[in-house]
Amino acid sequence: MQNINFPVNFQFKISSLANDFTATDADGKVIAYVRQKMFKLKEDIEIYNDESKSAVNYRIKADKWLDFSAAYSFLDKDGSSFGKIVRKGWRSIWKAEYQMIDESDQAQYKINEENGWVKVFDSLLGEIPIVSFFTGYFFNPSYLVTNSAGSPIVKLKKLPSFFGRNFEITKVGEMDSDDDNRIMLGLMMMILLERRRG
Repeated sequence: MQNINFPVNFQFKISSLANDFTATDADGKVIAYVRQKMFKLKEDIEIYNDESKSAVNYRIKADKWLDFSAAYSFLDKDGSSFGKIVRKGWRSIWKAEYQMIDESDQAQYKINEENGWVKVFDSLLGEIPIVSFFTGYFFNPSYLVTNSAGSPIVKLKKLPSFFGRNFEITKVGEMDSDDDNRIMLGLMMMILLERRRG
């Protein structure tokens, strides 16, 4: 997933029991098909080259049992780790905050939810019958990836859609081409966790 042509779109499948989505670039080309294994006590995510699922390019695996500060390691097709994403504990209850760690276990990027109130209103109104079908059109959280200097790199935004199934990633700053994979995998894992939170 290097030299990505932004914006990138994530579209979740609503016909599948698994938590699956397709990532496409600005030209509509599939750059990844993401599948979360069902009924696992630990997260196990497979990232395929396309929807045919003919080859697994990457995996994301939980480092420990699920909790509020779990870490999720990025593995290449040979099983070598090249970084991880860590959810920032209790701070994530109000506004999502994650940290991306490089292959040397050094903090490299942060992901912060821009407005915590969007999630609050979405969750509250999502409990009301009928109204819950339309919250996906009105409450659309966004997340900003920043580097160690605090400069924004990419932005992920939920697009208006039923069931919260469409997301868009736009590039807003400069990043190392070597970090494309780490940033993209981090956002894939984050969005799976955030959709489950509501």
